[in-house]
Amino acid sequence: MSLTVPVRVLRAAPQWRCVECISVLHLSPATPRTAAALADYLHHTDADAVLVLGDLFEVWVGDDVLDDAGSFEARVLRQFADCARHRTVAMLVGNRDFLLGPRAAAMAGWQVLDEVCVLEAFGRRTVLVHGDAQCLADVDYQRFRLQARDPAWQQQFLAQPLDRRRAFARGLRDSSEHRKRTLGMAAYPDLDPGAMHALLHQHQATTLVHGHTHRPGDEVLGDGLVRHVLTDWDLDHDPAAPRAEVLRLSAEGVQRRPLPC
Repeated sequence: MSLTVPVRVLRAAPQWRCVECISVLHLSPATPRTAAALADYLHHTDADAVLVLGDLFEVWVGDDVLDDAGSFEARVLRQFADCARHRTVAMLVGNRDFLLGPRAAAMAGWQVLDEVCVLEAFGRRTVLVHGDAQCLADVDYQRFRLQARDPAWQQQFLAQPLDRRRAFARGLRDSSEHRKRTLGMAAYPDLDPGAMHALLHQHQATTLVHGHTHRPGDEVLGDGLVRHVLTDWDLDHDPAAPRAEVLRLSAEGVQRRPLPC
């Protein structure tokens, strides 16, 4: 299977015992403890597959960031490559790292998942998304998302010098941080209920797994449908309340597994 052609249906191998999902780590050189927790997790997990559902990095402005001497991003991807030698590793991009490209995939050894991917495992069909595309009430973001996912826009953006792309990303992050300070949790719109129901019915699935919202939890959606929202990871900004957790899917069901912090 090609590492760079997006996978729309990921089928578990018969011998798989469990799959683990993580999301919203927002890694950067400013998050060394979170990065160390990820490295430890990737080294010790016994899962048959590790699926990253977006926002692994705080920002990704192009695969040429891997050329920087001592690149933080390259170090993280090499850790994934070590993990991928022993199990399936897959990446579904989020709103912060949607520009992760084929060079990054090759270095990390991960399969690229389509922005809507169906996991067929343990007798169930589970829809995997990052979650940003279903936050329909965030009209300004949806307008930007439509623009930024356009191949022509991406080509023009990636053609700019790296320092200019980084400055653009800093502007977006500053705007996002200001919004969070002003609005609190209201800065993270939730997924639209109708969009979630439509997504699950379209793919003949009963379970949705996503990140993005920073509101981890499990919710019954009605009509036999359920969603599991992945936690964000943060061991750097609030030492009194560290967060790091994986969602494990197996024949026994769904289990949240907090990691040592």
